[in-house]
Amino acid sequence: MKNLKNCFTALIIILCVFVAGSQNLEREYEASFLYFWEQTNTLDNSPGYGLVRDRFPGNPSIASIAAVGFGLTSIPIGIEEGWIGYEDGFERASRTLDTFLKLENFHGFFFHFLDFNTGERAWNCEISTIDTAIFLCGALTAGEYFGGEVAEKASALYERVNWNGMIDYRNNYFYMAYYPEKGFQGFWDFYAEQLMLYVLAAGAPNPKYRIDPVVYYSFKRYQGSYKGERFIHSWFGSLFTYQFSHAWIDFRDLTDGRGVNWFENSVRASLASYNYCKDNADRFAGFAIGWGVTACDGPGGYDGLLGTPPSGNNDTAHRVDGTLAPAGALGSIVFLPDRAIEALEAYYELPELVGRYGLKDSFNLDLDWFASDYIGIDKGITLLMISNYRNDLVWNILMESEYIIDGLDRLGFEVERR
Repeated sequence: MKNLKNCFTALIIILCVFVAGSQNLEREYEASFLYFWEQTNTLDNSPGYGLVRDRFPGNPSIASIAAVGFGLTSIPIGIEEGWIGYEDGFERASRTLDTFLKLENFHGFFFHFLDFNTGERAWNCEISTIDTAIFLCGALTAGEYFGGEVAEKASALYERVNWNGMIDYRNNYFYMAYYPEKGFQGFWDFYAEQLMLYVLAAGAPNPKYRIDPVVYYSFKRYQGSYKGERFIHSWFGSLFTYQFSHAWIDFRDLTDGRGVNWFENSVRASLASYNYCKDNADRFAGFAIGWGVTACDGPGGYDGLLGTPPSGNNDTAHRVDGTLAPAGALGSIVFLPDRAIEALEAYYELPELVGRYGLKDSFNLDLDWFASDYIGIDKGITLLMISNYRNDLVWNILMESEYIIDGLDRLGFEVERR
């Protein structure tokens, strides 16, 4: 009888944890959506209509085109979940694309940061290849979902991009950026979050704009390992680099012409990041309850160097200071669901980390520091990956796009044989 009573008590505890986990996951899911619905310029006749704040409440006058890409993708999620009406979502998506059809561009690529109200270039920032790609993934997702005029506008934006205009064919690398004042800067010469770039660029219907597949196979694919998990790693080992392209493109059963399954690669990268944090829980208090080191706000400001090994050429490129972003673990929920939800539960036990839009950007328990801002791209990867974890929604929408299908095919991706 005593054993039976103990088993019953354990069952009740497990059930309570399960229910709480489900509630917090739903809470974070809807709150992340709310960020994009509320932090978007919806002023009639504004030249910045549809622009999404890069962060909030800090720098409210600055939008980012990447945040808009996540925001456009959030609209079908909000409709399917019953949080907004179809007509409201349709209008916002269509009018947002109208804004981008009028924005200054270079070969169809946009400036990274824009004035939230005017749509003009902010901070003398760069024309960005990767941020334009993130925006286009959102635009095409909205176009595929709504069809009609939204699809026509999304296609117009996508089909005018001259991808070859941002490639250095001396080494077959995409440039990272273009500045009107100083020209091209930086190369996508190493594996990171840019897989979507190649798929979009290979899918272009205009042969003059479409890249040669050699560009995709030219970036460096360095393999490293941590605790037996061997995979192709990014330079800083920051978790977002293994997540962003996977938010829209379903790589789960695909291998490229060199036999790489990028989804499985991200599973291994996520597990390595998890193991590193747990192995260093005695050094950093936050690692005892969470995991997933990724670029985020830190006590000293935004830090893009945060990551875990393997990194660089000899595991010295990454930086670790105990700062964690909830998006690190939650952006990997499709790769390591149980571990991501476990971290989510722990984060919701920190009152300073929770607000109107769910979990704030980051925290460092060793310094008793909590971020005051939400960052659009971090709420975005959280929202989209939870959606894909729940029902494959974003994947199911964008993987119907002929541009994505053609791009994957031209790059040599095939369904993996099992």
